[in-house]
Amino acid sequence: MKAFVYERYGPPERLRLAEVDTPTPNADEVLVKVLAASVNAADWHILRGKPLFSRATLGLLRPKHQILGVDVAGRVEAVGGGVTGFQPGDDVYANLLDHGYGGFAEHVAVPVGVLSLKPASLSFEEAAAVPMAATTALQGLRHHGELQPGQRVLINGATGGVGSFAVQLAKASGAEVTAVTSTGNLELARSLGADHVVDYTSTDFAAGGRRYDRILDTVGNRSVRDLRRALAEGGKAAVTGFTSVRGLLGVSLRGGKDVAQVQAHVTAKDLERLSALVEAGKLRPRIDRRYRFADLPAAIAYLEQGRAKSKVVVEVA
Repeated sequence: MKAFVYERYGPPERLRLAEVDTPTPNADEVLVKVLAASVNAADWHILRGKPLFSRATLGLLRPKHQILGVDVAGRVEAVGGGVTGFQPGDDVYANLLDHGYGGFAEHVAVPVGVLSLKPASLSFEEAAAVPMAATTALQGLRHHGELQPGQRVLINGATGGVGSFAVQLAKASGAEVTAVTSTGNLELARSLGADHVVDYTSTDFAAGGRRYDRILDTVGNRSVRDLRRALAEGGKAAVTGFTSVRGLLGVSLRGGKDVAQVQAHVTAKDLERLSALVEAGKLRPRIDRRYRFADLPAAIAYLEQGRAKSKVVVEVA
């Protein structure tokens, strides 16, 4: 099969299209013919081996896993001996972040614990946009407990991959949603369902008079102090992304119970819950750009610029 591989850390240009062996599924895995994949921040961070301390698990001098890609959508071609819930021909989507990556390829072996039937109303490209970003939004919003109708929720980075799902999920819970984004993305935030929008280029949400019951920071560019200033009494904040190691350490060391770092771990149960919301018309992936498989390095380079609106997807076949 064809797959994008890399042997050394570096920029997207390090990726090269190569012929590699098609994987054989283990007893608890299915072999998926990948029809679409999405690009996530994790892909370019891992590709570059940054932050440097992450190489302790990724591979100190060279990457342990030569095929990146965590979000896939496609069709089951074969099942392992212990698999009963799926069969060849099933349309599925999955996330491989905790299972060795491998999505930037024509086939991938996927554990059933991170696999679900694809929502029928979504194309393969749309489905590939869901697992990592939507689950991160879901787990971030639920980290301090289920949202309640009427709660005031602020989403920082509301039109990125995670944020665009977070706005929709918070609205589906009945929350009053404030979206923080740039000038050019204010209308997109409104179209996602935001009740209020804040242009961060002219307004500091932490310095205003509004206070929030929940904050989901998908960017990680605000200090713990700033987040606490914007919280109502008893309010909680979750941070799912970071722009610097300093920001990550700040939340880790000074966050406490009210400001928490959240690392998403996708499960089949999460995907099934997201599928139900999609089919109920409460959640829909937004796609900024589509790329051909041969142009995957360009897709990663675009996402790395930090200007993507919602998701970036790749058509594999």
